[in-house]
Amino acid sequence: MLRLALLEKEVLQDRLALQRDEARRAKASEDQLKQRIRDLEAELEGARSEGKAIYAELCQREAETAQREAKQALGERDRTLAQLRAHVADMEAKYEEVLHDSLDRLLAKLRAVKPQWDGAVLRLHARLKEQLRQFGLNPLDL
Repeated sequence: MLRLALLEKEVLQDRLALQRDEARRAKASEDQLKQRIRDLEAELEGARSEGKAIYAELCQREAETAQREAKQALGERDRTLAQLRAHVADMEAKYEEVLHDSLDRLLAKLRAVKPQWDGAVLRLHARLKEQLRQFGLNPLDL
């Protein structure tokens, strides 16, 4: 009986040792799993931060692209305005040239006709003066 009790004791001690080993392995596995979870959580947080950084970079790129496009549009508008102003200035110069040419031709025609007018005016003046004298009026009194 003693022998049986000793054998039972040994079996129980072996079982206890096995359970302790199993408990230590379970505890070590649990610690490893907890560490793995912490590592994965840190990795996930890093991925989230990286995702946020990528998203911010994409928004920044979109903003830069929009700003670049706006600058291009303003540049095109400024070039168009400069072209239109140059065109208007060119047209003004041409109109001014046409106006001056027309006025110069008119003046030339007036100069050409002036001697005839002067002669006609002098004849008319003399005739009216004579008519006033015929009525007994002095042209200088008028």
